[in-house]
Amino acid sequence: MTIKAGVVGAAGFAGIEAVRLILGHPEFELAAATSNELAGKRISDVYPNFHGVTEIEFSAHEDAPLESCDVVFLAVPHTAAMAQAPALVEKGVAVIDLSADFRLKDPEVYEQWYNVPHTATDLLEQAAFGLPELFRDGLEQLAEMRKSGAGVLVGCAGCYPTATSLAAAPALRAGLAGAGPIVADAVSGVSGAGKKATERTHFCFADENVEAYGVASHRHTPEIEQILDIPNRLVFTPHLAPLDRGLLSTVTIPLGEHMPTQSELDQLYCDFYRDDALVSVLTGGVQPKTASVAGTCRAHVAVVLNEHARVIVATCAIDNVGKGAAGQAVQCANIVFGLPETCGLGAVAIPA
Repeated sequence: MTIKAGVVGAAGFAGIEAVRLILGHPEFELAAATSNELAGKRISDVYPNFHGVTEIEFSAHEDAPLESCDVVFLAVPHTAAMAQAPALVEKGVAVIDLSADFRLKDPEVYEQWYNVPHTATDLLEQAAFGLPELFRDGLEQLAEMRKSGAGVLVGCAGCYPTATSLAAAPALRAGLAGAGPIVADAVSGVSGAGKKATERTHFCFADENVEAYGVASHRHTPEIEQILDIPNRLVFTPHLAPLDRGLLSTVTIPLGEHMPTQSELDQLYCDFYRDDALVSVLTGGVQPKTASVAGTCRAHVAVVLNEHARVIVATCAIDNVGKGAAGQAVQCANIVFGLPETCGLGAVAIPA
């Protein structure tokens, strides 16, 4: 089976990572890679690591044969995806959206946090949420729909919500949380801010510097609250670190009346992710590291009991461009097309 794939916004970090994964995928064939800015240039001329791998050129969005693709990955800013997705779904294409446009199920919440009205609310209701370890049923339902020739849509989880939710979900779904705020402190590499440099992300400002940003106002807050079903309880503070890629989220969860032992917590997490090939639970005091998942779609998770403070501290490391974006998009597409979810996704991180 050859699945024709297109990537819209292929020149950005998430888009070009999607291109890389598709080119190495045994079932996907890259049919289109769009960038209005780079239209007519070969991918390998802009990203020399593709020399000898592909001769495909970037094409303008309007010139790409997207409607003839089986799957299209939208690696575009918010609002752009909801403008493009409806026509593609109508043509029977499986659309995998890496933006925020189809993550939040309440259009009023989307408007509140993104300051624009949602213009594809009917499609919003049909979209499956793209975080397979926590919402697999929705993706499997899309797989059944796609078999009949229907177009389908996946709204992939964001990078911070992915790591934060994978860290916290087992404890929260087990009912271990007590009253009070749930605190998530997360650190991301600079690639999470996109390809265009700003006064925060330019090398001269980002190097040798760590800073918090979006304090009490980051747009991923409502997405994490939706995933974890903790409305108005999240204190989320993201930080920018001088890394190319990588993301570590540390979540502090207040305990309720029951205080589990450390071994019970370890067992809970191991059981929760037992059947998830891309999540590894670390025990015995080992903590996740971003370097351990670099270049992959894997997540490393650990949980520790702080008995003195009566809290659980759960951590998760991912590659923000991999499991936090393009890798997760390919993982979701694999499920939608009935393939093993690990198909085309490397298992071992870059060792050094």
